[in-house]
Amino acid sequence: MGDPNPRDVNDNAENANGVIPGVIKDNALHRIHHQRIRDVAEKLKAELMESMNGQVEELLDGFVSSVQQIENGEKVDPERAALIKKKKKGELPDKVFVTRRSVLTELFEISHIRTIYHIFVAILIVFSLNTILYDVLEKGTFSMNFGMIQWAFGKFPKVMAMWVVMQGSTLLVVYPAFYYWSMYRNPTNARVLDIVWICSVIIYQLCFLTIPMMYLIENNLPPASSIIIATEQTRLLMKSHAFIRENTAKVMYRKKNDDENETCPDFSKYLYFLFSPTLVYRDNYPRTSTISWRYVVTNFLQVLACLFYTYYIFERFCVPVFQNFNREHITPRGFILSVFGCMMPGTLVLFIGFFAILHSWLNAFAEMLRFGDRLFYKDWWNSTTFSNYYRTWNVVVHDWLYTYIYKDVCKFIGRNNRPGAMACVFVISAVFHEYIITCTFKFFYPVLFVMFAGGGFGFIFLTDKGSNRSWNVFMWVALFIGNGMLMCLYSMEFYARHNCQPKTDNFLDYFIPRSWFCDLPSSSIPSGAGQN
Repeated sequence: MGDPNPRDVNDNAENANGVIPGVIKDNALHRIHHQRIRDVAEKLKAELMESMNGQVEELLDGFVSSVQQIENGEKVDPERAALIKKKKKGELPDKVFVTRRSVLTELFEISHIRTIYHIFVAILIVFSLNTILYDVLEKGTFSMNFGMIQWAFGKFPKVMAMWVVMQGSTLLVVYPAFYYWSMYRNPTNARVLDIVWICSVIIYQLCFLTIPMMYLIENNLPPASSIIIATEQTRLLMKSHAFIRENTAKVMYRKKNDDENETCPDFSKYLYFLFSPTLVYRDNYPRTSTISWRYVVTNFLQVLACLFYTYYIFERFCVPVFQNFNREHITPRGFILSVFGCMMPGTLVLFIGFFAILHSWLNAFAEMLRFGDRLFYKDWWNSTTFSNYYRTWNVVVHDWLYTYIYKDVCKFIGRNNRPGAMACVFVISAVFHEYIITCTFKFFYPVLFVMFAGGGFGFIFLTDKGSNRSWNVFMWVALFIGNGMLMCLYSMEFYARHNCQPKTDNFLDYFIPRSWFCDLPSSSIPSGAGQN
């Protein structure tokens, strides 16, 4: 045989070099497509499981609540049928109230969980003994000096005066105005009255936001007194908005044959709603049959114990570190050490605030008012995604944001634009959180806003899949770091406001971080007090 033609050899080599890379490229594309399909399937599976679990839980809760209503001789709540009807139409479901206990109330029946509760009580006793022995051995006197608590809750009569004004306006302005509008509205004057009503609501809410804030600044109320007014202001504003939002639609879409008295609820229902531990308005709520006053007293005592717990944490871990604020804290070394030093006490304050407000305080009022639905929070500590953490950490506020912000935004921008509606919810929530902090400390330092609306919102998508339990560790690490940064940065700025010279004497001083430009000490506040 003769030698192969060099041209044939070159053609075969070109074919080989062209086909093999093409096959490899096709295989790689197939693998990429298959992986994308698997990712989409896994995400769909997780969403379906979460949706099915939520629906099954709602159905079971509704069944239990219906059985309890039948046993008590009450009529079955018709809201369950309305919920099922809305789901058939593809609309977002409404909040449905059912009789159920708080998660910790059920968990405390387990001896192991009860022991953890006893450990925290023992730590509080040790803190108290530590303070007593320190006074006796170091100072030679026995004096339970709670100067920080006395200072933080100072000017309390002025706090109560403003609270009475806010509560009175919510009772004597909102309901009578709504009653007049709903009773005198008819097809001939509907357009004029609707415009007057909407403008009146906007003006009232703006006044309700600005007047208490000006009162806080004018009277220079200390932090605890300020936070009482700011939180009560926010709560009453959310309550009045819920009442107006729920009942305004009934009046506007009222038919000719409808009874006019049914569109405006009785004042007793409005009064019960103002004091009940929920922010979502309903004409009727599930009620318990009896009141356990021992349970009420126990919960209020737990709130008092949490107050002293918080005092000991700030007295031992916060005040000694930041009361002599100077340039050392601004250095990277000092800042990092301060942040890590605040992680544990900051997270303890988070636990104590959660237990005091969302469990003890709300359960005490629920028991006094025989309010049946006491799911004020869920098992947020088991969350593997930040989206689940935000939904379960504070169910009371989440229900309000979902009912009156998320659902309304979805109606305007479309239900498919879920990230846009979520972004609106986060921005509004972050603004009001930062507003309360600003009113409390009398300076604008938007650390919480940036962390909440920025990092907190981004973590939702970062932990979106979150099926692995290791994501729960990530959530806790993020909470520890976040609480440490919040406690450190706000403490630095608070004490810088007392120890450093202001850069300007005008209104801009509220917005300029004094901890960034600390020059010379101007005044100092005693340990454990903080008086101006």
